Amino acid sequence: MTLFEKIAIALALSAAVSCAGGAGKGNGQECCGEIRSNTADAQTVTESGKVAGYVDRGVYTFKGIPYAKAERFMAPQKPDKWDGVRSCRAYGPTCPQGKRAGWYHDESAFAFDWDDGFPDENCLRVNIWTKGLNDGKKRPVMVWLHGGGYAAGSGQELPSYDGRNLAYKGDVVVVTLNHRLNVLGFLDLSAFGEKYAKSGNAGLLDLVAALEWVRDNIASFGGDASNVTVFGQSGGGGKVSNLLATPSAKGLYHKAIVQSGSMLRTMESKYSRRIGAATVAELGLKPNEVDRLADIPYEKLLAAGEKAVAKVRAEAEKDGAVSAFIFGWAPTVDGHILPSHPFDPKAPEMSRDIPVMIGTTLHEFTTTTYVPALRGISEAQATDMLKGRYGDKTNRFAELFKKTYPKHNAKDLIDTDFTFRPSSLEQARIKSLQGGAPVYMYLFTWESPVMDGILRSTHCMEIPFVFDNAVRHASMTGGSAEAVALADRMSSAWINFARTGNPDAEGLPEWEPYDCEKGATMFFDNVCEVRYNHDKELMDFVRTFPVRGF
Repeated sequence: MTLFEKIAIALALSAAVSCAGGAGKGNGQECCGEIRSNTADAQTVTESGKVAGYVDRGVYTFKGIPYAKAERFMAPQKPDKWDGVRSCRAYGPTCPQGKRAGWYHDESAFAFDWDDGFPDENCLRVNIWTKGLNDGKKRPVMVWLHGGGYAAGSGQELPSYDGRNLAYKGDVVVVTLNHRLNVLGFLDLSAFGEKYAKSGNAGLLDLVAALEWVRDNIASFGGDASNVTVFGQSGGGGKVSNLLATPSAKGLYHKAIVQSGSMLRTMESKYSRRIGAATVAELGLKPNEVDRLADIPYEKLLAAGEKAVAKVRAEAEKDGAVSAFIFGWAPTVDGHILPSHPFDPKAPEMSRDIPVMIGTTLHEFTTTTYVPALRGISEAQATDMLKGRYGDKTNRFAELFKKTYPKHNAKDLIDTDFTFRPSSLEQARIKSLQGGAPVYMYLFTWESPVMDGILRSTHCMEIPFVFDNAVRHASMTGGSAEAVALADRMSSAWINFARTGNPDAEGLPEWEPYDCEKGATMFFDNVCEVRYNHDKELMDFVRTFPVRGF
């Protein structure tokens, strides 16, 4: 045997080992398999022209399809038509954004395994996974809105976002998308004339345009335009919250899921307009020169916008007007595109009949994940740290915490989330009191074993389970049999909710709708269970202190 042959055999064996995922077979969790990419294998027609994708283990996959086009700060328009067959096999451009700080934190970079793609302002693209084309089967459609607040992220940024396994398992059509972010999507220049009246909500209008594209084209991908679920996490959950209050989106979706992103309030025009004016001033432009913003290099525009946000935020904090940690780049209440805050003081009437699922992870922004020195903290040290927030009532907090979580360890005291859950509870309360479609509540408490368990039940941890991607994103989950089993149960619940508006699924106890009296909440862990108002007394105490929610 030649040296070349020995090397070839070794490489083949290595590839076989790396792809032999074992766990999750039958759930679409295998990590490799046949891909067919000839034009005839996956071709269909959109309003703009023909598109060609590829077939990944029985799932038709299309990436980077234009759903709209837009000039800087302007509302989106229909995309240009094209002749022939457009190749849509690779992700399209992502919206330009600032540098991701997470790359400099090795443990985060390993776990999250981001794909930041390539930036371009021509970024209005959708990605689609489906088991059938033009077959009239009317599959439920699940439109995913990515996280990153309103400043960062994309429809491809995490391995978890890959829609192949979810589409294969549930026979649903999965859609992810990119839209305008930060200064490109939410710079409010409306004070400078009618031309810019929609600029502060351009990114929100992109989402509406994407849903309109789904309405008009999804039948070609085997989907049912009359059964669309919008779901998203973190900033994506905030986007779902805002869409529930956006009149132009009414009728474009029929169910909604908010994951760690219940957004009760958003920007007010008096502050978003100040940011717009401050950005123009920062760039040395006069009010009558605002049109020159269209030609300013993105990096320079973003830098000016970030300085303007910091300046206006400081002013707003003096006014006591900042109640959430997202300020600046977000939709603005303009009285037209967004008539009012999403869920303050009440649930939007326009989405009364939309079933909603709401939830968070137990730990969210885990302090000990990012501060290694605190991973071995004692209970006395953790309690001492809490005095900065709770003062002379710290012992009362500790008592209620122990009552709520009797099996807690010391670092739970500083890791357990009190930012996202209060907002999610309030959103669920307001929605349930509306007396319309049901709302379902969950809490994801499973803790990852990856890297000695430092990730815990951190922000984004539930996403691989929702997408049935516990193996696909094993750097976050570990890819164990337990993780795959939980992914099977969770993804089934999400699929069933998208199909019927009820998340009951095999392997789960009966999931009752949430109401204020009983507070039914599904706990997702190796053993799933429903608990009732499990942390009500603790949350009532926490709310007596300033809570800066999402």
